[in-house]
Formats: sequence, structure tokens, C-alpha cells
Amino acid sequence: MRTKRLGNTDLELTVVGLGTWAIGGSWQYGWGPQDEDEAIAAILKAIDLGINWIDTAPIYGCGRSEELLGIALKKTKVRPIIATKCSLLWNEKKEKVSCLKADSIRKECEDSLKRLGIDTIDLYQMHWPEPDNEIELAWGEMARLQKQGKVRHIGVCNYNTGQLDRIRKIAPVASLQPVYNMNNRGIEKELLGCCAKNNIGVVAYSPMQRGLLTGKFSKKYLATLAPDDHRLKSGDFKEPQFSATLALVDKLRPIAERNKRTLAQLAICWVLRRPEVTSAIVGARKPSQIIETAPAADWILNKTDIAEIQKLLAERENKLA
Repeated sequence: MRTKRLGNTDLELTVVGLGTWAIGGSWQYGWGPQDEDEAIAAILKAIDLGINWIDTAPIYGCGRSEELLGIALKKTKVRPIIATKCSLLWNEKKEKVSCLKADSIRKECEDSLKRLGIDTIDLYQMHWPEPDNEIELAWGEMARLQKQGKVRHIGVCNYNTGQLDRIRKIAPVASLQPVYNMNNRGIEKELLGCCAKNNIGVVAYSPMQRGLLTGKFSKKYLATLAPDDHRLKSGDFKEPQFSATLALVDKLRPIAERNKRTLAQLAICWVLRRPEVTSAIVGARKPSQIIETAPAADWILNKTDIAEIQKLLAERENKLA
């Protein structure tokens, strides 16, 4: 499986990484009921397929995603690169609470190490820059954790260029984790250029737009989602965006088919076409899902396919304008 160097670090990441948001189970932004045995099996299958890094966060299932990853790590002799996060806590209702206080950042790190059962976090990321006026304080604490060996490298998620500029004055930024997929391309305007200029790795999340670009969704399938699946509250899954995306997927299908690939692989490969992107984070709740998506790592879209997709994306935008 192809690998790329992550920004200014010594980490060589496979261009597809495993995301563990969905396996956390029930919480404010959960994905409905989760079979934990299947979740562990999905992690082990990803490692078996050659994926060498796994992204998680304490907030995913209010600690449960990290715990399941920790269980899986004990079942394999392979030690993948582990990326986790800080800045999001939760209350008794399993609702997220933002906090960037230094003592909280340090405690989150210690708690993550215990849940994961590891001595050092390879990539420690600030999950959200909220509240904005405290990002320097939190980044300074993350840099101290790095100097103390608790974490190897530090990065951020969901940052804008101005925020990156502010914290780069304190300590180098190893990576940015932004949302990026065919229907969410905002990072192309400034962020990708900023990251390339400053040697900041980009690990993109939601390349398949939470399943919408895989070809598995229809209005009938949408109705089968569990009541507590957070996607039911997302604008992407409401009209007119939902139907517009389904129409886009229908037009993308021939491109995938002539390449003898799946739509999910096409969506991932499209994200990886940008040289600034180090890796795409691909979620999986069961082994069959990662078996399908992992092969996208070794597929490079040709210029003709890229141009055709660009036209289809423009058509979708015009319909929604």
C-alpha cells in the first residue's frame, strides 16, 4: 500500500487510514447501534490489509472508541501509528463539551493513553479550535506534552488558515485534519495551499461524505437508519442536498464501473488526487467495509476521469444554486 510522509514529521502514513468515529456507539453524534466484536474485527482487518495508521478520539462514544482500539491492539503483534485527539469532553447526557484549558488537555492525554494501552501517542490533534481565544494556550500545553514524550507529534483538526498562522508561532504544526470530499471542497481555496507552503500534512476525513458517495444510499435506505444516528440531523441528508447527491452518484457510477472499481473507492481516490493530501481517513464498522475501501490506496485517477467528475460537481452546484 502506498505511503506518504506526514508534513514535517518522520511518520510515513498509508494513504488510506482507518477512522473509528462510528465504532464508538451511542452518544450525541453516534451512528446508531454498533456490534463491538465486528468493530474490533474491522480494526484487525485494516491492519491485516496493510493500513498502518488509525485515527480515533476520546469523544467517539465517550471513550469507547479508544477502548475498543486498545482491545484490538492487544490482539495483534503489529503496532500501527495511533492518532487521537483532545479538546472535546462530554456531560452526563453524552453531549460534547469544548474545553481548551491546559490542565484538561493534559488529563485528556493521560486518559487516552490508559484507554489505548500505549505509552506514547504518535499524533495528538486538537479536535476543534473552540473557544478560539484559547487555542494558543492549548497548543502550548500540547507542545509541552510533546517535549515530555507523551506524544510524538502534534496537529489540529477543523482549523482555518488564520488559526494555523497563530499557533505556528508557538510550535510547528505536523498536520491538519479537515473535512474533504466531492461535495465539501472548501479547503481547496486556501487551506491546501497554506499546508503545502508550511509543510503541514493533510489527513482528510469524511471522503465518502458519511456514506452518501458510496452508492448505498436511497430514500428507502435513509429511512432505515437508527433514530439516534446523527446523520438524520445533518443537512447533507436533507433536501435538496440529499437528492442532488443521489443524482450525482448515479452519474459517477459509470466512471467507477469502467475502471472496475466501486463508488466508495472512487470517492476516496478523488480525495487522494490532490498532492497536498497525505492520507484519507476511511471509516469502517465491520471488516467487509474496510475490505472494500482499502484498495483505493493503490488507484490513481487519470486526467480524463478527474475532468469528467469536475463537470458533474459543477452541475450539482448549479442545480442547488
